[in-house]
Amino acid sequence: MGQYSGIYSLNEIANAVQNQNWLGLKTPNVEYLVVAGGGAGGDNANSSNGNGGGGGGGFRAGFAGVTPGSAITVTVGAGSGRFGTIGDSSVFGSITATGGGSGARFDNNGAYAGGSGGGGASSTTYIMPGPGIKGEGNIGGGGTTNDNGAGGGGGAGTRGLRGTASRGGNGGAGIASDISGTRTTYSGGGGGGADSTLTQGIGGAGGGANAGANNGAANTGGGGGGSYSNSIAGSGGSGVVIIRYPDIYNLATSVTGTYSQTTTGGFHIYRWTGSGSITF
Repeated sequence: MGQYSGIYSLNEIANAVQNQNWLGLKTPNVEYLVVAGGGAGGDNANSSNGNGGGGGGGFRAGFAGVTPGSAITVTVGAGSGRFGTIGDSSVFGSITATGGGSGARFDNNGAYAGGSGGGGASSTTYIMPGPGIKGEGNIGGGGTTNDNGAGGGGGAGTRGLRGTASRGGNGGAGIASDISGTRTTYSGGGGGGADSTLTQGIGGAGGGANAGANNGAANTGGGGGGSYSNSIAGSGGSGVVIIRYPDIYNLATSVTGTYSQTTTGGFHIYRWTGSGSITF
């Protein structure tokens, strides 16, 4: 079929189909999933108050055109490791997903914004949850005003639940995708903490961690658990970047980073857990 030019005649395509010869056909676009690192839970080791769950990493999915011969940057964001910082962004070319927000702690004036926002803490006054970014995630849950349960972190699919007088709020649910060939849920929020005599918040589906020193699941963008009764908060889970396109097209000419490649279900699939690049 000769050198790739970006345009094929109907005869060329028909001959390729008949001869099962796809040499030179490069994909014009790909389906992508870009998940950022999750936020850490709120952490204050000097108090028995509940602290907010971390927000899930931003979740972006769709289709993007690609230019053969041009390297596309892939960045996989790390989860937030401590209170007060958001998770790192993940990137595929011009597509960026924002890291999840940190949960609040009782002596702070609010949770942190992110792809999904962190949960508010329990305190004597209402502590606001962190907002999410439209198209990436949701707001966290609010904390109580009587030093009981803190709010859960927001998830890509639903907002975090508010804490109550009897328990910490659960983290918001993430969103499921089958782009990897296995249906997996990503970007769940972390559970909010509460006094040790109460029920602790549960992490949202999609890697969100239960309250306490529990970390969001790696490569899901899950939020970390909010601390309680002098416990340590959990860190956010790292993100992931996945693309796929029909296997009638050639494999990429160059791929770097920590990645895997499979061909299944009619698709070439690339999954990065460490930053790199791809060239078609």
